[in-house]
Amino acid sequence: MNNKIAVMRLKFIKHINKSIVFGMLGMVVLAGCQPEDSFENNGLTDPNLDASFSITAVSGSANRFVLEALNSNYVSSKWDVGEGAYQGKSTEEIFLPDAGTYTVTHTAIGRGGESKSTSQELVVEVSDPNAGNLVLGGKFETDEDIAEWTILTISASGASWTFDSGAATVTASDWNQQGLFQAIDVQGGKNYAIDMNVRGDGSVDTWFEVYLSTTAPTQGNDYSADGTRIGLNTWAGCGNAPFSGKLSQLTCSGSGNVVSFDEDATVYLVIKCGGANVGAITIDNVELRGTN
Repeated sequence: MNNKIAVMRLKFIKHINKSIVFGMLGMVVLAGCQPEDSFENNGLTDPNLDASFSITAVSGSANRFVLEALNSNYVSSKWDVGEGAYQGKSTEEIFLPDAGTYTVTHTAIGRGGESKSTSQELVVEVSDPNAGNLVLGGKFETDEDIAEWTILTISASGASWTFDSGAATVTASDWNQQGLFQAIDVQGGKNYAIDMNVRGDGSVDTWFEVYLSTTAPTQGNDYSADGTRIGLNTWAGCGNAPFSGKLSQLTCSGSGNVVSFDEDATVYLVIKCGGANVGAITIDNVELRGTN
């Protein structure tokens, strides 16, 4: 009798286990057969997500603007004025010191991670008289930009500058060097900051030096007037490994990137590079801006 009861219990347990397994398989099949847009309709995302925004000029300033999102149905927002998106608030004040046309983009991020973006063009008519960039063609984007620069021939061969895709690149080897320069008018008693974006794969026995001096360069001659202001130097510990960023943050040589002159003057911004194995160093967004 006991054996019969045991057999019946075993069959009952097997039946329950089979029911559980088939039930779980059915749930998987049902989940797999749901339409692709089921996530969008499950309440986790907002169907009314809106990234529209307004741009308002700040009274009394030709270079400051207020960006304001016109809707609040989002979790967070990002703004981009052409230098990469950053996390912001629904209302942002921006400062654009340089004249030009900018594409301003607002990205609204809603529930479930859904996002929508809206862009507008903003025209800045004039550069800020204090902080505007005095370097002409510093972005190397057009033939007109490139024409603002003059190649300074130092070594007869073995080093050169090339221009492509909105940047300037210098290559050099066997201890040769080459420069790039332009003349700029500055005001006496005013501080100016030099900077630029630089990138490279790492160099060997290399110098990359930036000068700002009233001494004009001459073709066929080296340049070192008033000493290096800012630069890379593999012997001093920078430029050896791959690098990318603002030169003011990467520099390990020079007297500093903030410069002033006693009187109004024409100065020469000279960028010089050379060495045993430079490989290639690329620059863009070259700037000289007033700081006071």
